[in-house]
Amino acid sequence: MHTLYKSKNPSAKVLQTFINHEYELCIYAKNVPNTLAAEVVGLSLDSGQLLLKVETQGEEIEHYFEEECINFDIEALHPYELNDIKGAVRRDAYSISNVPAVAKKLNAGACQLSCQLPPSVFLVEHRGTARIPFILGMSARVNIEVYSNGLVVNGSLRNISVGGCLVDISVEDSNALTVDLLLPGVTIEFPNGTYFHSKALLRHMRPFGHHGYAALGLQFEELDPQQTEEIFHLVSEVEREAAYRSGINDKIVSHSYLFLPGTKEKTMLRREEQGLEKRKRQSSIQRGILDLAHQLQYALMYIKSRSHFPEKTLYDCAETVLYLVRQDRKSALYALTFLHNEPDWARHAIRVAMQTADMMLLRDAHSKSVREVVMGALMHTMGKPLMVSEEIPSLKESMNTRQKQLLKQHVNVLLEKLTALSWVPSEICEDVMIHANERLDGAGYPRGLKGEQLSDVVKLISIIKAVDKLTHTRNGTPPRAPLDAYRIINEQHGSYDKTVLVEYIQCYGLYPIGSLAKFSGGFLAWIMDVDNKGMPVKVEVVKNLTFKDTNIDTVLNESDFDQIGRLEGVVNPDDYGITFAKM
Repeated sequence: MHTLYKSKNPSAKVLQTFINHEYELCIYAKNVPNTLAAEVVGLSLDSGQLLLKVETQGEEIEHYFEEECINFDIEALHPYELNDIKGAVRRDAYSISNVPAVAKKLNAGACQLSCQLPPSVFLVEHRGTARIPFILGMSARVNIEVYSNGLVVNGSLRNISVGGCLVDISVEDSNALTVDLLLPGVTIEFPNGTYFHSKALLRHMRPFGHHGYAALGLQFEELDPQQTEEIFHLVSEVEREAAYRSGINDKIVSHSYLFLPGTKEKTMLRREEQGLEKRKRQSSIQRGILDLAHQLQYALMYIKSRSHFPEKTLYDCAETVLYLVRQDRKSALYALTFLHNEPDWARHAIRVAMQTADMMLLRDAHSKSVREVVMGALMHTMGKPLMVSEEIPSLKESMNTRQKQLLKQHVNVLLEKLTALSWVPSEICEDVMIHANERLDGAGYPRGLKGEQLSDVVKLISIIKAVDKLTHTRNGTPPRAPLDAYRIINEQHGSYDKTVLVEYIQCYGLYPIGSLAKFSGGFLAWIMDVDNKGMPVKVEVVKNLTFKDTNIDTVLNESDFDQIGRLEGVVNPDDYGITFAKM
């Protein structure tokens, strides 16, 4: 355990452990879909005075205040000497709410907040019970049963009281949740293997940080006397552990037994550490594309769970797509590879939006309609996660015939939701959003339009969507190589505009940027750049199949390809165990 300076303000002491490393601090408000990035510019360990510089990004800082207080999350990748793993890297997060603050404007895009941190890390809830945060490497895993049919999502415990807890989960898994949902089972597992299980009510839900997580406020329900006794005991032990780690009680000289890890916990920590190390090596454009996916999912959270349409968030996503394409189109196309772990609806929407923007700007660099087209492309699959329910409990699993037919209503479901939220899209955005699945021969949906009833941009998007669907795993069907996908589309006579298909092939070729290529020397490499003939000229080598358990991270240019052999073709990453870390 690290020896920390014994300050007079334990909250400041905990915060200091974050800012000693690379961190991200986000100010949030209950009814505002966007978080604000902030930087710590001053911290007193004794008084608890905290100075934050906040990039307001056109937002009114007053919207983030409630009764002259703010809320924020801070997140970092911490090195800890834990669980027999010296120097282990662990994702750590800390949330502080109701922090008194005063704002001072610095310029048009930034302000300074003078904050007073609470004198204790233990916060008293409205009902008079103490809420204990998980700090300085404390952890517990949570399994949440969403439906009685067995849908379960996993998360991490962030604080706990005898009345409930705060859990963070993947934002993708929040698709199945709505506020005030009674959850049939919530199981908390501590590092030593101790469990606590009860029903719970989902009281609130919001974005958590910037890496694709959502925070759930859960209230324990229907506790019997034994469960009540258990939770009081567990909270007492968690409080003891937090006091020991933060050094606020000199009489506590050892860990609580709950936090002595068993074999299972050590194994899971080693696996997580490998993923977090990959996150640290991300390029700025890779982080940008993943942040885009997360913002799109946060927008969905507000659309589904609150009577609010996050217009600014979604238009910011559209602007991000255009910025990435205009800044460096090839790097942007390559970064799409790293959407592999994101939900299919979000990955598909972003890839379609990015390639549509790319082709439209190649046609006309000053296109006036491209922003609205991108907005429609980002939203056109959003009705699918809106349909997640007991009838369609997950979009991840292969669906039966009835579920597939139901899912074809996703456009109508989205339109009904937007009408309920009183949001009216532009004519161009609406055209893309509604008609992206139509076909020239009338075989598409939802309206069965055909021929000249389809706009030029819909004819373009229908090709981009078809290729993307065929070249990615879908409903248990393995992906096709690009050449096979082009052949299948070409053979669907009357469904697609063949002139646009030829244009697409000329633009992206047989070996598209972002594809995984196999070379005769037994090497696998991501294609990062191609020449005018569509042949790879720059790759990132990630695997030597002779040593399957070893990963490589080497960039080669065409002049060095003799080291890896002759290009054999595009392959499926899943067939070779190529994994992507959760970021």
